[in-house]
Amino acid sequence: MRTQVAIIGAGPSGLLLGQLLHKAGIDAIIVERQSGDYVLSRIRAGVLEQVCIDLLDEAGVGERMHQEGLLHTGFEMLYGGQRHRIDMNHLTGGKNVMVYGQTELTRDLMDARTKAGLPTVYEVSDVAVHDFDSQKPRVTYQKDGQSHEIECDFIAGCDGFHGVCRASIPRSSITEFEKVYPFGWLGLLSDTPPVHDELIYVNSPRGFALCSQRSQTRSRYYLQVPLTDKVDEWTDDAFWQELRLRLDAPGREQLVTGPSIEKSIAPLRSFVTEPMRFGRMFLAGDAAHIVPPTGAKGLNLAATDVKYLSSALIEYYQEKSNAGIDSYSVRCLKRIWKGERFSWWFTQLMHRFPDQGAMASRLQEAELDYLLNSEAGSRTIAENYVGLPLDFDLS
Repeated sequence: MRTQVAIIGAGPSGLLLGQLLHKAGIDAIIVERQSGDYVLSRIRAGVLEQVCIDLLDEAGVGERMHQEGLLHTGFEMLYGGQRHRIDMNHLTGGKNVMVYGQTELTRDLMDARTKAGLPTVYEVSDVAVHDFDSQKPRVTYQKDGQSHEIECDFIAGCDGFHGVCRASIPRSSITEFEKVYPFGWLGLLSDTPPVHDELIYVNSPRGFALCSQRSQTRSRYYLQVPLTDKVDEWTDDAFWQELRLRLDAPGREQLVTGPSIEKSIAPLRSFVTEPMRFGRMFLAGDAAHIVPPTGAKGLNLAATDVKYLSSALIEYYQEKSNAGIDSYSVRCLKRIWKGERFSWWFTQLMHRFPDQGAMASRLQEAELDYLLNSEAGSRTIAENYVGLPLDFDLS
């Protein structure tokens, strides 16, 4: 097979890249080791920055998001038994976020790809990337017991943290930065109305909690738990009881419980790979960076990568210019590190750490008190949460 861009990974990053390239008349084949149903079963983020919303519109897949997504103009932070609202819309000059589950976003992209008759090969094995440091990169894989090869101009590594693309880069050519946090998030998804019409971030003496949502009838809740905890140790009743203990009185009164649709524990880490371009192969999304979910930046940073990469490839094919692909890594990393900083900072601010003594607790409380009772402090939170401008500080 021959194509212009071979995309490894059919998650949101790979599908969005494929859609943007298709609209620009650039051929791409996507290969994915899992089935389409498995990709859709992943329970992931649901808060989209304005940049991500605009990019989905640009890709022509935003119609259902605007019909069914929930536009949020603010969120609440609970600490010391008191709620404080961050009015994002007011503090950022009219910017908002959209609550729209990653599963739904992925479905929209899959449907658009199917409708356009574009090639996506699911359930492949033994994927390998070759000669990406040459002018003729290749991708090989196995499907139904047969060997296949894709000749291409470029390879886009959208295959996640454990994917083959980053793993294929010589260790001497890559620098990795990582911080592992000493706790995880126990998440529960339920077909129950949300406890509040906006998200609630909770800093309690018992640990962090987050009250989130996917729709007006489906809720997503999280609890900070030790890394030693196992999902099967947490019954639904135990989860709901612990959540009640971390909420305030109004939250406990308004909480509607029910059977879980899904429960899982996700460890938290900060991770960045530098650079993100290796010859004619580019990393995007989780293949290049991971953030703690506290700041809702993972999917949004991946979308920004895809925006930069699609623009660079379109510029290469339409204008015969290498400028975009040459600057891809630098442009992405400047935005990524700002997202990593906010996610790390917000995680530090809202969680209780195992070795956190009285001094650290008092300093955390003092910082929260300043941020939430100062317009300048609240604006810092709001500006980062809605997403910094696409080309923020790129001079």
